[in-house]
Amino acid sequence: MSIVIEKAVEQLSEKLPNGFPSVAKFVIEGEGSIIADPDGVREGDGEADVTLTADTDTFRGMLSGNVNPTMAFMQGKLKIDGSMGLAMQLGSALS
Repeated sequence: MSIVIEKAVEQLSEKLPNGFPSVAKFVIEGEGSIIADPDGVREGDGEADVTLTADTDTFRGMLSGNVNPTMAFMQGKLKIDGSMGLAMQLGSALS
């Protein structure tokens, strides 16, 4: 597991202490992916109801609160595949 993924899992676990009601995948370009589901947050890959893809800097910014997920999406820095409703729920949890 890369340091970037390891730190992202830690930070996401703090923001989603009870996991996520559906299956969400976060893809950090060039690093790997993270799954958040009812079982919690962990490194992983697989089918998801919503997938958020961004580069390392954008994810760091979203996790630290310096980057608004909605603005990142509008600027094309965050790609969303799947349920927009679930993406909005995640955006609220992250900000």
